Amino acid sequence: MSLIDESAPGLDGLAQLRRLIASGRKPGIFESLRLDFVEVEAGRAVFEGIPGDHAYNPIGTVHGGYAATLLDSACGCAVHSCLTATQAYTTLELKVAYHKAVTRDSGVVRAEGRVLTMGRRAAFAEATLKDASGRLLASATSTLLVIER
Repeated sequence: MSLIDESAPGLDGLAQLRRLIASGRKPGIFESLRLDFVEVEAGRAVFEGIPGDHAYNPIGTVHGGYAATLLDSACGCAVHSCLTATQAYTTLELKVAYHKAVTRDSGVVRAEGRVLTMGRRAAFAEATLKDASGRLLASATSTLLVIER
């Protein structure tokens, strides 16, 4: 099930994402991980979450997949915000670097994604994940395939 409103043909990617944020709807992964899509503008997207016990792994820190999900979402939606009404995208590659452990004491974590290059067939984006104090927790680069529908 897509949360992008398919009933409004002609909306570009930025308009689709603004409509999604305004609706308050969330994809299932965001419900499970308690994440929020908080800002979008052309070439930039921001997500936030509060890591808690729901995101912990057996070794006593927040699972790396939590950070990767935030970073992948930020990169992907930054690219989505630059799409025309006839385009879609999919992630081809995501490289994540973990700089510091994420724990329940990290407070609100914020992933900000930015488009580096937007081509007809490929896009490149980067994202950072920072804690409530602004310390870098993780970073990512992403390659995305741009598809004509």
